[in-house]
Amino acid sequence: MGKAIISGVYDTQVGNLPGSSCLGLHAEAALGAVRDAGLALGDVDGLLCAYSFTEPHPMLSSVVAEYLGISPRFAAAVSVGGATAAILVMQAQALVASGACRHVLVVTGDNRLSGMSRDGAVAALAGFGHAQFEQPYGMTIPAAYALVAQRYMHEYDLTSEHLAAIAVTHRNHAGRNPKAHMQEPITIADVLSSKMIATPLRMLDCCLISDGGAAVLVSDAAVARDLPKAAVAILGCGQGHTHEHIVQAPSLTEFGCKQSAASALGQAGMTVSDIHVAEIYDSFTITLAIELESIGFFERGEAGPAALRGELDLGGRLPCNTHGGLLSYGHSGAAGGMFHVTEAVRQLRHEAGSRQVPGAGAAFVHGDGGVLSAHCSLVLGRP
Repeated sequence: MGKAIISGVYDTQVGNLPGSSCLGLHAEAALGAVRDAGLALGDVDGLLCAYSFTEPHPMLSSVVAEYLGISPRFAAAVSVGGATAAILVMQAQALVASGACRHVLVVTGDNRLSGMSRDGAVAALAGFGHAQFEQPYGMTIPAAYALVAQRYMHEYDLTSEHLAAIAVTHRNHAGRNPKAHMQEPITIADVLSSKMIATPLRMLDCCLISDGGAAVLVSDAAVARDLPKAAVAILGCGQGHTHEHIVQAPSLTEFGCKQSAASALGQAGMTVSDIHVAEIYDSFTITLAIELESIGFFERGEAGPAALRGELDLGGRLPCNTHGGLLSYGHSGAAGGMFHVTEAVRQLRHEAGSRQVPGAGAAFVHGDGGVLSAHCSLVLGRP
């Protein structure tokens, strides 16, 4: 079972939450995760946070600790874009396994929809481009992913219909999730007729902007028998890093997800065939297509046709992003990636209701930061 387990999880409502705040979402998520584990805030001796666009602070973990009224033995904030949530869980696992902490609270959240203007959100995302070689030419995150999509479509016969099928599958999952930001069904035709954002990516190929928060409590495995709910074992972790800016990417088709997945699966002593459910970062439809193939769930050029055949939906070969993902469940900064973790835990606890994958015993979680720049993979399982 390993030395560290996930003992508690919680996510707030997502979507448009007027009156919400970064710290308020952090507090709700933190208290919920601790309560889910049957523990008290006083039991927490480690605190890991991410970052906020609406309430930026160079010492966010200290601010959150102060807000919660706790004095952890270890506290830090980490910023690795969309890979942050998975990396935080990996860091928490290491802290517990080393004996430095017994219960590490990992908290993420932001009110990006209600707390930022449309222009503010766009400007924040545009700021990720290289200051000398990308920003002066109008590069944005969607445009960078569009470059990757064009190259991948050229090399592996991926089509816009394939990408649209991924968006439709995610909306199917979200329709089974009463908390999802977007639940109204969509069709491939709807995706293909939605507004062009950066060729070939259309509006419905892009993730949402949402308010919301999520937290995970990582604990010493020795407490597993005392928990009110089933513990989830952290079986393997891995990272892969190739670049930050797309202008410096060594390839537009090969990324660090291959290395991070191999490390995590190797630690767990598993292969992709042992995984029952996958929760993989889906900032854009192209993101998921590339990562599914790079990780090894599908051969090159197969993920798109598989999505068309329904293989990523419930009952398919690999149910993927069963909560609806960033494309339909919600995306509120680092919490977007943490929603993948909390959904994996619920699937392994068999708490997912109408979206439950029958008999789920092993889950794969993956986070991607930047423009397929930073990657972290987790393999979770039932004890």
